[in-house]
Amino acid sequence: MILITVKFPIREDRLEEWKELSQFYVEHVSAEPGNVFFEFSESVHEPHTFVCIEGFRDADAGAEHMRQAHVERFMGEMPDIVSAQPQIIYVDAEEVTGFGPMGEIQPRA
Repeated sequence: MILITVKFPIREDRLEEWKELSQFYVEHVSAEPGNVFFEFSESVHEPHTFVCIEGFRDADAGAEHMRQAHVERFMGEMPDIVSAQPQIIYVDAEEVTGFGPMGEIQPRA
């Protein structure tokens, strides 16, 4: 599995554009056959910063993702929306297949 985490700092005056573009992007990326998961969340610590976590089945699925028209649109519009260069962590983890249960926390009865 390819696991990617990206922090996107968003210009305050472009938050509405960000919301529209990120919703578009999530819908399209999530529909890709090689996508395992794809989500954006707002940072609790950094104002106007959104964290993307995405998983692709393997390197081939990740490469196919980069060839999609929705990726081209996202990459083309983001330079006008970000307030600084996004930061990324990229991990190729063969033994990981997706989310699993967290042993330390369970719902109380």
